Amino acid sequence: MASMITLTMSAVPDHLRGALSRWLLEVTPQMYVGTVSAKVRDQLWGAVSACVEEGVAVLVHPADNEQGFELRTAGQHRRKPIDFDGLTLIAYTGDAEPDGGKDIANPS
Repeated sequence: MASMITLTMSAVPDHLRGALSRWLLEVTPQMYVGTVSAKVRDQLWGAVSACVEEGVAVLVHPADNEQGFELRTAGQHRRKPIDFDGLTLIAYTGDAEPDGGKDIANPS
């Protein structure tokens, strides 16, 4: 079943923007919105996370949890999503990694 996603990026290669515009609408510079299947969403995110280099990317998509959405991040961040008792919170890390909670940006 298709669901709406939002993808924001900054400082990413231009070719990535062109590839994303095939599937999603660029509603503002480097912010994309669209309705795609989970398979397409995962393939798009794979392409984004592989190309992000020094930039930043955040994907928000619906999920069956308390908040109703999940976040995926790639690149260099000062803000990191962390799991806190089943809720996703954003930790402002500065230059250090967040303490406590499970880092859901890069699950291992």
